[in-house]
Amino acid sequence: MTKKRELIDTDYADNIEILGARVHNLKNIDTHIPRNKLTVITGLSGSGKSSLAFDTIYAEGQRRYIETFSSYARQFLGGLERPDVDKITGLSPVISIEQKTTNKNPRSTVGTITEVYDFMRLLFARAADAYSHASGKKMVRYNENQIVELIKERFQNKKILLLAPVIRGRKGHYRELFEQVRRKGFISARIDGEIKELTPGLKLDRYKIHNIEVVIDKVIPGETADKRLKNSVQTALKHGKGVIMAIEKNATEPDYFSKHLMDAESGISYDEPAPHTFSFNSPQGACPVCKGLGEVSEYDIDKLIPDKTLSIKKGAITPLGKYKSSLIFWQIEALAKKYKCTIDMPVNKLPVELVDKILYGTNENVKIENTPLGRSSSYMLSYAGVVNYLSQLDAEDLKNSKKGHDKYLKKSTCPECNGSRLKKETLYFKIHDKNIAELSAMDIDQLHQWFKSIDKHLSDKQLSIAKEILKEIRSRLGFLLDVGLSYLSLNRSAKSLSGGESQRIRLATQIGSQLVNVLYILDEPSIGLHQRDNIKLINSLKQLRDAENSVIVVEHDREMIESADHVIDIGPGAGRHGGHIVAEGDVKKINEAGGLTADYLKNQKRIEVPKERRPGNGKSIRLKGATGNNLKNVNIDIPLGQFICVTGVSGSGKSTLINETLHPILNRHFYRSVKDPLPYKDIEGIKNIDKVIEVNQSPLGRTPRSNPVTYTGLFDEIRKIFTKLPEAKIRGYKPGRFSFNVKGGRCETCKGAGVEIIEMNFLPDVHVKCKDCEGRRYNRETLEVRYKGKSISDVLDMTINQAVEFFQNIPKIEKKLKTLQQVGLGYVTLGQPSTTLSGGESQRVKLASELAKKDTGKTLYILDEPTTGLHFEDIKALLGVLDRLANKGNTVIVIEHNLDVIKFADHIIDIGPEGGRGGGKIIATGTPEEISKIEKSYTAGYLADELKR
Repeated sequence: MTKKRELIDTDYADNIEILGARVHNLKNIDTHIPRNKLTVITGLSGSGKSSLAFDTIYAEGQRRYIETFSSYARQFLGGLERPDVDKITGLSPVISIEQKTTNKNPRSTVGTITEVYDFMRLLFARAADAYSHASGKKMVRYNENQIVELIKERFQNKKILLLAPVIRGRKGHYRELFEQVRRKGFISARIDGEIKELTPGLKLDRYKIHNIEVVIDKVIPGETADKRLKNSVQTALKHGKGVIMAIEKNATEPDYFSKHLMDAESGISYDEPAPHTFSFNSPQGACPVCKGLGEVSEYDIDKLIPDKTLSIKKGAITPLGKYKSSLIFWQIEALAKKYKCTIDMPVNKLPVELVDKILYGTNENVKIENTPLGRSSSYMLSYAGVVNYLSQLDAEDLKNSKKGHDKYLKKSTCPECNGSRLKKETLYFKIHDKNIAELSAMDIDQLHQWFKSIDKHLSDKQLSIAKEILKEIRSRLGFLLDVGLSYLSLNRSAKSLSGGESQRIRLATQIGSQLVNVLYILDEPSIGLHQRDNIKLINSLKQLRDAENSVIVVEHDREMIESADHVIDIGPGAGRHGGHIVAEGDVKKINEAGGLTADYLKNQKRIEVPKERRPGNGKSIRLKGATGNNLKNVNIDIPLGQFICVTGVSGSGKSTLINETLHPILNRHFYRSVKDPLPYKDIEGIKNIDKVIEVNQSPLGRTPRSNPVTYTGLFDEIRKIFTKLPEAKIRGYKPGRFSFNVKGGRCETCKGAGVEIIEMNFLPDVHVKCKDCEGRRYNRETLEVRYKGKSISDVLDMTINQAVEFFQNIPKIEKKLKTLQQVGLGYVTLGQPSTTLSGGESQRVKLASELAKKDTGKTLYILDEPTTGLHFEDIKALLGVLDRLANKGNTVIVIEHNLDVIKFADHIIDIGPEGGRGGGKIIATGTPEEISKIEKSYTAGYLADELKR
């Protein structure tokens, strides 16, 4: 337990001192953290690690930063409270790098987060060569003197016209333009390839496309005085906005010259490149079709008409429903009649051409008869089609679109830019035959190699321009490689990144920023990282430390703990049983002090290898020809009735195979899910299971209103108990009275959230405790109703461990609470907002919710890194739960890097050998003992050592 220090005899300059920390479950602890060192805070889940690191140290750092604002700015943050701590000294500016900060903006990519793409944009704007998208030839530009010399060289002693292009490929009559040109003294123009005199009142066909060039002068280079030629070129460039044309008297094709980038063959010119030319977040660079997103939404016909054996009248076109008297149905009926069909016929019996016109419309008129509209018996109307009809509804009612028609849409690669996000002209700026989109699509290790060898392919001029930019790009790419992200590409969308990947990207960005005397706090950066890459991450943290920064890491990884300069072990238990300093110091001191962490570090406690592996039920699911992302035409047998672990280095294709191919296939089969699986050829054996359940790390909900009891359905049962109390019956309270989402019983100031949100334009939104209900969510009348002396708010503030005792006489509630307790969530409060739960905690709430349901013995469970946020002891408890599931005949598939889980599995599927393009192959399958002998597997070496422990 914590020993209260009377005096901390450490140098202020060398330590961060925390005295009397009582945030959440911290028990008035005192501790010191050495500055400019790597400190790991470890302990059981819920013991108080995050309370110390984030809710005490980081919160105080943030508060002190905000105190430096002006009084005007601070008035908006009036409720930002000081953490419950007596004193913190020696605190540097604090930067928090958490998993929950993943950017879900579709415009955000790895390149934009790391700023590497920004440097690449600058590089291409200043050093790239431009090529014509029409002829493929290199674009050229000239100054006035060069243009004069070129004209003299090409047209020596030939009679030519010097033209200034003023209109290129546009409609209009241009009467006013011709009048303006006449007033400036010009007497003729080349209109659509023909020289015409500019007579008063001259105008063109306004509905035709025209090209107009003003005739500036008629000259014979070599005979005409150089001064006149130069003046005429200057005049032509002025009126042609930097472009001039020279054409022989009877020729049809002119020669182009430009002060801007221009294709001398076709006359196509580009605007002067700037960094925003290469930005997909700028109108100047973004693809005009997808607006820089790289993908477009379109209606999926299989979703619009899922059952083609139905007739349109009986509701084959799902969003329209069954036949009703409306214009769209009358039009479809009339169109079908024209093809000698009826809407009573199954869709698969209708002509393909007719179905196509029903969906996408037709320009022909359709005669509509016998409608109840008006007196007339028929209408002649142009038919727009179902897809256009739905699109029009979506445009008119966005809310309707969000709720209804979005499920019929599918995302597909933009046909204009092929997913590059950029406009066509931008893609024709190249350095060493590569455009910026091609470089962004490379894996980071490939890109790093490309930039390392680019110098020899640049001209002296390009090299002098690019020298400093290249240095910065190489440096930042090197940092990304150092944190184990070699398999990512710069165009990878931020929303597709896992919490661990996002955190390591931010870590690499911080290393690149080269700040000093900063305190960094990280939350489990090793998540999603294979043991092979773990040492790279540790070295990166040491690099940050060696740059005179202090680094605090909340972590459970054995290698990370053993590499730390200083370790703080918090415990001894979780929730109210935690919050004490069990031990602190270097690893040697931690081991000497004892405790759960020390027992596992010294191998006195360990997760044992099962004495025998389950043989399974002899059945399997066979997936053939999976080619999504980096998968190399994978064929895999998944044995059923076993605990299966999918392993491999980060980015090898584990999630692609299981989460993005197998799960969507099964989900679509059992639940008619709208999510499309990645490409595959065939799947066999689905009949051997009866349902699939994915337990992922996505949040339980997007708002603080979502919490463990609302997600699991426990809150409904708890509210029923309060409704049956005598006080509630007397007052006529119904279950809705005890809901913080319904008017009546909740606090209306905060609308039952318990907090008020202060929106900040210059900072993230700030949540402050509601001043009326003081965070209790309900009004006074509702809180007066008590069960065993506890109000509904008091119940929500209970931990799951406390609630198990409190509701022990109510089996329906106790069973679900015990399931939450079994997966290691006893320390979480019933009403803890889902936004404050980590990915691992959210995953375990979902797992508990599924465990509370009745299993069939033929269920397939899929979990992605369930050990996230778990201490060795918590992993042991989790494996016990998953083991019970498999013992009942169910199949459990776990994607995992944790060696304790891998050695526990009955069957392993190892994917690799590398990440990104170097992965996507099945390296080996079999028991852990069999896998440990495979030489080409990176997992094998670490697994062999673990099995020997």
